[in-house]
Amino acid sequence: MKKLILITLASLGPAVAGAQQTGATPPPGRLLASNCFQCHGTDGRGDGTFERLAGKSASDIYNDLREMKAENKRGEIMTIHALGYTDAQLRAIADYFSKQPR
Repeated sequence: MKKLILITLASLGPAVAGAQQTGATPPPGRLLASNCFQCHGTDGRGDGTFERLAGKSASDIYNDLREMKAENKRGEIMTIHALGYTDAQLRAIADYFSKQPR
């Protein structure tokens, strides 16, 4: 006879249960932009090694990304990233970073 095991969020611990119950959705574009955090820093505030994106105008960020996508430089990391997004996604990423405090 097989036993049915019921796991509730509460049984997994308060941290997991609380994270699931907040229902908070991340700001628009953040999930897409999270791919940029490795180099440009969390929320676009880098350590100075890579360009700081936080607080930069959305149109400037978007235009830079579109240019990188259009140039299609084989093997360039930013070209590879830019090619992976639609124009709407690039706009969402640009908008997200533009709203982050410098």
